[in-house]
Amino acid sequence: MKYKDYYEALGVDKSASEKEIKSAYRKLAKKYHPDLNPDNESAQEKFKEINEAYEVLSDKDKKKKYDTFGSSGGFYDGANFDPSQYGYSYSGNGGSGDFSDFFNMFFGGADPSSAGGFSSSGGDFSFSDIFSDFGGRKSKKRSSNRQSYETDLSISLEEAFKGTNRKLSLNLDGKNVELDVKIPAGITPGKKIKMKADKYGVTADVLFKIDIYASTTEKLDGINIVKEEEIYPWDAALGTKKTIETLHGKIKIQVPKGYKGRSKMRIPKKGFKDMKGNTGDLYIMFNIVNPTKLDEKQIKLYEELQKSFD
Repeated sequence: MKYKDYYEALGVDKSASEKEIKSAYRKLAKKYHPDLNPDNESAQEKFKEINEAYEVLSDKDKKKKYDTFGSSGGFYDGANFDPSQYGYSYSGNGGSGDFSDFFNMFFGGADPSSAGGFSSSGGDFSFSDIFSDFGGRKSKKRSSNRQSYETDLSISLEEAFKGTNRKLSLNLDGKNVELDVKIPAGITPGKKIKMKADKYGVTADVLFKIDIYASTTEKLDGINIVKEEEIYPWDAALGTKKTIETLHGKIKIQVPKGYKGRSKMRIPKKGFKDMKGNTGDLYIMFNIVNPTKLDEKQIKLYEELQKSFD
């Protein structure tokens, strides 16, 4: 994983005050905001980068955790490191919404800020502040008094399959609110959940666009699921039975003799079930791996096998 220098992203020193950090963010956000750069992908990526940096550096607890880690490792921007060597366990799910894997390793995902006008840092700073000298430009309105906000919401494949509830702390139009978001079972990527924030004291609609992140061993392909498992060389050569965990429960499958690594095995109707009741298939791919430890007897057997093919 690559280390991200949030101070460099905002162009401030590590000794910068809260006021200096906020000022630097405001200046960069005005420059790179998507509304001002609708067809500029690099500018939009830069906006995500500075938004993530501000999310950390504007929050005292996050900043302290980030600073402690950086000083202990002597990292620099872009340096590669192994999270497991520092006590972190991270599966590399592709990030949560607009935040990077690096951010999610530390803080376990968050509710990304969006150009719609709210900040997940929970402070009194909103995107309406950014455009205060642009005539108070905010998100689009359905009426003169009603705001409409939109952001991404990343969930796991299991959460999408079974449905779940999320509590999200957001800053809407300068007011901190905690939303209870109900995610229905079978929701697919790109679908949107709309909820009214009126009962939280804000006259606004919030639209959550669903993103389903892949794990290191399982991903969604349409409504089919592609899953990776591991087997030993002798299992691939001789065939074996394997018990596999699926979203529908445990199943047993027969690995045929002479299995070629990463060949797909199709299991009908064990994939994802969408909101209309359509069910996809499960595709299993086995990676052939060697055991990590071998005793003397096992090593001799491997040597004999090797000689038999010479």
